[in-house]
Amino acid sequence: MGVITITGRAGTVFVRNMKMNKFTSESPDRRSRLFLITRFFFTAALILIVVSCKQHSQNFEPFIVSTNDGIMAVHTPTQQSMHAQQPTSTPYQEPRLTMTPAPISATPTPMIPQTLPTLRVNEDLYTIQSGDSLAGIALLNQVSVRQIIDANDIENPDLINPGQVIIIPPASANELATSFRIIPDSEIYYGPSVKDFDVESIIWQFNGKLNWYEEELADGTVLSGAQIVQRVADEQSVNPRLLLALIEHQSGCLLSRNEDCDLEKYPLGLVNNNQQGLYKQLSWAANELLLGSGLWQEALLAVWTLADGDVMRIDASINSGTAGLQHLFSLIQGKSDWKKTVSETGFFQTYNELFGYPFSFSIDPLLPEGLAQPDLILPLAEGDVWLLTSGPHWAWGTGSAWAALDFAPPGEDDDYGCYASDAPVLAAAGGVVVRSEGSAVVIDLDGDGYEQTGWTLNYFHISNNSRIPAGTTVATGDVIGISSCEGGVTNGTHFHIARRYNGVWIEAGGEIPFNLGGWVAESYGTVYDGSLTREGVTVEAYNGRSEINAISNP
Repeated sequence: MGVITITGRAGTVFVRNMKMNKFTSESPDRRSRLFLITRFFFTAALILIVVSCKQHSQNFEPFIVSTNDGIMAVHTPTQQSMHAQQPTSTPYQEPRLTMTPAPISATPTPMIPQTLPTLRVNEDLYTIQSGDSLAGIALLNQVSVRQIIDANDIENPDLINPGQVIIIPPASANELATSFRIIPDSEIYYGPSVKDFDVESIIWQFNGKLNWYEEELADGTVLSGAQIVQRVADEQSVNPRLLLALIEHQSGCLLSRNEDCDLEKYPLGLVNNNQQGLYKQLSWAANELLLGSGLWQEALLAVWTLADGDVMRIDASINSGTAGLQHLFSLIQGKSDWKKTVSETGFFQTYNELFGYPFSFSIDPLLPEGLAQPDLILPLAEGDVWLLTSGPHWAWGTGSAWAALDFAPPGEDDDYGCYASDAPVLAAAGGVVVRSEGSAVVIDLDGDGYEQTGWTLNYFHISNNSRIPAGTTVATGDVIGISSCEGGVTNGTHFHIARRYNGVWIEAGGEIPFNLGGWVAESYGTVYDGSLTREGVTVEAYNGRSEINAISNP
């Protein structure tokens, strides 16, 4: 495993683990303690706060493309319109907006203000310890690096020494951010309100540059703009309607037909040479939306540090959906721009002009009270001895809930890294395979054909040659494929399994713990560290081959 410290904006540090899942022969006690700061960001549950009556999305169909000949003109395509992806072949239909925007028919759900960390009202003195950075010190003290530099006349923020005493300015002196709520909590997730949302059709109707955009990914795959949006939504379970609104707000490319419109480099506004192109930029944005929402739900931050080093105190009366957006925009905007973007005349206005009033789409709560996991088996063939290589960790990226567990297949003592195994991976429950692509297999447990509703099981790193086809109905214990080194960032053969309900990633070691045939997951408070326990027997996660992480069905 490698640990990367990201300091992409003044005053903020994220210590994130890039999982390599390569087996080592090291003792489990040497698992890195650097993940402790990550736990500061993420704790057990991604449970939406609900304090009022249940709301449903309104009874209207805003995403239907009309096929009425009187509405859609049939004509010979112009040179420009030939670029546009056409949902139908012949006759050609000129793209025209036919969807109905959501009416103002619901107001934000009343809620109790969040209890945020207490902000210091006085200066503090801090003695720098070995391994400290100004970014880390600033984050833990709810101030920015710039504020620490100014308070201490530090010439070079990269040169600080253990034993050096610095002044930490008070965090409470910063300006209070707006209380304006931008979107409902449910609008972050790829959930029930967008189960019928046709990404390609909507992009085609708006008919901007995104409609004919194509991009080649690092693996040589060429995807259209619609395919990129759909892929990011599927991977991270983030609402594609929200992603389209972000693209339009940041680049204008959903509506603009100007070929100079920037989808090739920095369409979401993150200026980073390693994050160029729509797919990387949109993946980054989706990850940060989930991160910001999670930070709010766990009440782990009281301030946002903006891209220019200014700090804004978070208003306790916003909601987690709004917090996700405030966090995202804090990474790429200075104070003046940020304050406008998170106001009624900023991103909210863009969203409203595209799709209508966002709170009309609210489904509250996404996770109903008393939610329980359905019966699942340990998805391993009887007699096969597998390895629990990772305890609760991110379902995708580093912004989602710690919803996943990793298992490596049987092998010889010297099998490490990427090795071949024909040990089957089983369906932990019966259902319908609703998606099977790119090393991912998703089983819809309620059988309605939507992965945005009810419980789903999400497998990853299933070899493409072995993946069970989409549309297959499976019974508990059926083979769904073979684990591999394919997909994502990994150099160790394994499979990754996570759960979602109504599009929300469910913490593996949280209030509804992963229960695989009586093996109940527990998180040890550090990403990847945890265990499975059944009838008094505990199997500990270990990124290697050992007796302590061996697991099997009798």
